[in-house]
Amino acid sequence: MPVPAGRRRAVSAAILSATMLATIIPASAQSAAAPPGLEAFLYALGQVESGGSYTARNASSGAYGKYQIIPSSWAAWAKSYLGSSTAPKTPENQEIVAHRKVTALYNWLGTWPLVAHWWLTGSSERDSSQWSSFSRTYVARVIALMKSAGDATSASVRLPSRTASAASTAHVGETSRSIAYTGSWPTARYASYAGHRVKYATRKGATATLTFTGRTVSWVGPVGPTRGTARVFVDGKAAGTVNLRRSAFHARATLFSFRFPTAGKHTLEIVVTSSGRPVAIDELLVRS
Repeated sequence: MPVPAGRRRAVSAAILSATMLATIIPASAQSAAAPPGLEAFLYALGQVESGGSYTARNASSGAYGKYQIIPSSWAAWAKSYLGSSTAPKTPENQEIVAHRKVTALYNWLGTWPLVAHWWLTGSSERDSSQWSSFSRTYVARVIALMKSAGDATSASVRLPSRTASAASTAHVGETSRSIAYTGSWPTARYASYAGHRVKYATRKGATATLTFTGRTVSWVGPVGPTRGTARVFVDGKAAGTVNLRRSAFHARATLFSFRFPTAGKHTLEIVVTSSGRPVAIDELLVRS
């Protein structure tokens, strides 16, 4: 993925200090209880860093996975939290490392904005006026998405657990090549969407089709007073009609979910059935 100039500078700083940073954090912060908001923060961090992809790779820095951990940091953190500096970067291992590292950071730094700033830059500078504009924007994005995800009533977000349950979930963003679109699907932007954007269609007959391997598939998107309707087909068979119209706007709601008897290769097709009212896709969740 492209690396903004500010991010390139931040990555360079992190590479230079990655080995030392593991020893700078006080030992007392290394093994503490999960801080409040941990799951919402990790969800937001993963969305901002990679759109929630466990296989995302940055060609410039070598950062890999959902949380875009650079190779030198992975070696140090994997040794601390998994017992081996060469532990494979499986989804489960990524979650274990991220959960434990972020917990240590929070108990050291004390606030989520400071943790987000550290994740980007490797700096423990507490005065945000000293941060770069890129850092302030990055932190604001993480915190905004964290707050949205933390409101389980309005956001309907399924947050990953502390253990490996999230490792079996693939977050397929609206721009993924795995989704085939027909008709017009422009992009709409909003801070509380995963990755700050969705694709939407307002013309009857527009389709979005995902081919995937898994046992459960879910469609996440916004609802509200102006929203339209769609029919959903699973493996070519009608599975239901989804009405996205609600009395109030919510950025993220689980609109449809389907569980198969066993895991396998399947298709999910969304067909817009309304005209003039938007039907949007934020992300599709596939669980094995």
